[in-house]
Amino acid sequence: MIKEFKEFISKGNIMDLAVGIIIGSAFTAIVNSVVKDILTPLLGLLIGGINFGGLSVKLGDAVITYGNFIQNIIVFFLTAIAVFFMMKGINSIRSFGKKKTEDTIAKAPTTKICPFCMSEINMKATRCPHCTSVLEDKEEI
Repeated sequence: MIKEFKEFISKGNIMDLAVGIIIGSAFTAIVNSVVKDILTPLLGLLIGGINFGGLSVKLGDAVITYGNFIQNIIVFFLTAIAVFFMMKGINSIRSFGKKKTEDTIAKAPTTKICPFCMSEINMKATRCPHCTSVLEDKEEI
């Protein structure tokens, strides 16, 4: 049983999951800080420092604190905005190197000129379809 447990723990999926949870926790702290320390104060400036947290209605013995609900909706949207812009930045950094590679691949020549009739032909052609001349394997453009 101990051997099976060691195999289970040492599998890549468990380690990947553990790393994902740790990184997720750190990312959550960053997002929460962006929302709490940057976006919420800026929103407070825009709406004149209104705090919805204190709004409530008393119905008999029950107190409905709808202000907390409004405040949590605002925090949710600010968090979503923060995550969106963070992921947009991360994705642009990730795709920076790929875009350069794709551009290089896209610019690679696919045709060459037949040295006999000067027609444009496929790079892999071994015989010109226009003049039927036999082309050498290492023909350059």
